[in-house]
Amino acid sequence: MQRREFLGALGSTAAAQPARRPNIVFLLVDDLRFDELACTGHPFAQTPAADRLAREGALFANAFATTPLCSPSRAAFLTGLYSHSNGIVDNIARNALSHQLITWPRLLHGSGYRTAFLGKWHMGNDDSPRPGFDRWVSFRGQGECNDPELNIDGRRTPSKGYVTDILAQHAVEFIEGSNTATPFCLYLAHKAIHPNVVQNDDGSVNPSTIDDDDQFLPAERHRTLYEGRTPPRRANYHQPPRRKPALEHPPEGVAPLSPATGTSDRGILNRMRMMKAVDESTAAIVAALERKGVLDDTLIVFTSDHGYFYGEHGLGPERRLAYEETIRIPLLVRYPRRFKPGSRPTRMVLSTDVAATALALAGVKPPQPLHGRPLWTSQRRDAVLIEYFSDRVFARIRNMGYHAVRTERWKLIHYRHLQDADELYDLRRDPHELNNLIAQRGTPLPQLRARLAALLAESGATPR
Repeated sequence: MQRREFLGALGSTAAAQPARRPNIVFLLVDDLRFDELACTGHPFAQTPAADRLAREGALFANAFATTPLCSPSRAAFLTGLYSHSNGIVDNIARNALSHQLITWPRLLHGSGYRTAFLGKWHMGNDDSPRPGFDRWVSFRGQGECNDPELNIDGRRTPSKGYVTDILAQHAVEFIEGSNTATPFCLYLAHKAIHPNVVQNDDGSVNPSTIDDDDQFLPAERHRTLYEGRTPPRRANYHQPPRRKPALEHPPEGVAPLSPATGTSDRGILNRMRMMKAVDESTAAIVAALERKGVLDDTLIVFTSDHGYFYGEHGLGPERRLAYEETIRIPLLVRYPRRFKPGSRPTRMVLSTDVAATALALAGVKPPQPLHGRPLWTSQRRDAVLIEYFSDRVFARIRNMGYHAVRTERWKLIHYRHLQDADELYDLRRDPHELNNLIAQRGTPLPQLRARLAALLAESGATPR
């Protein structure tokens, strides 16, 4: 959409706006699994701020990323559209395209909101301000955990300290500087809990830095937190892939999946230590909203771009695959005017639903239909579509692009470029996806294939 067309569309997006439009605070953690918060069942994680959001709001038990990969997931959150529609299909540097995205903060800005983007944009290395934000604090590519160079409103600025703390400070300052008569939108995308990787100019990263557990760098004050604790493991931990053709025969030069290829206890604990700073950041933001007197006038969404493997099926940093550990995400939503405190909705929701929720609460109509729907809708999805387009980072999964359909009971993964590699799981009987039923008779495989084709057609994708 050209600028003139966009502005024309924007002029028609303001629907009958509610008398009180909420402030919106969106908090996005990088690589946080669905089971890594105390409120989502972790036995010793110290996450009191996240737990408070769950206690005072809604914890969605079945939330999914439409693509379990950083850049596509971020684009889905921002646009409310699947990757095949918004064009951000991988982690390659799509700088120019990301400037053109019609994002929900951009639409809110056009309808009178004061807006801020803080943190990791990650659609290429370009850290320059994107359209629709009054305040911009970002960094090139993945950024640095310590003393990051920031782009603040278009100017490169050195900073001192831990990146999570620095972003929290900017968030609090934005809230404190807001005029309560004007609604605001704060979009904070943390670097944490991602490792401190080396990124190339084209947006790709050095895989060896991703695979290094020592690259998970917590704040100095948290370096001994959880010392001596053993992180919990799922039942598919260190289970080598069986009847998973896509994983059983790695490319030449790639080690077979085994206990050695999973994430170590040290790596997991360091990730949890990084998460502690995120939780402290969340507490600081909530406290700022309370001091401002606008906490109950603010929609707070806390979530993650996707999960992470801790050795399930022998997998470690690959993410990307359609197993539960990476497609499921935590999703906490606090806004007492719409979400009942302490509620635990079980219906399946998607990352694309955030855009639909924010725009509906603000009374802003998007210029095109979205793939998401408001989070408060009582209509249950019978299935969700998950998609992934191959990229160049991990040789093991380089040609494993797929379309997957997940219902409340079943999951079908169709690998688009691999022959005879599809997988089918009965999640009720096999929640850890150890028994591929693709060759077994009597399953709903035909119905799932038909439902997958329908989901692709409904969202405008081309099945392959």
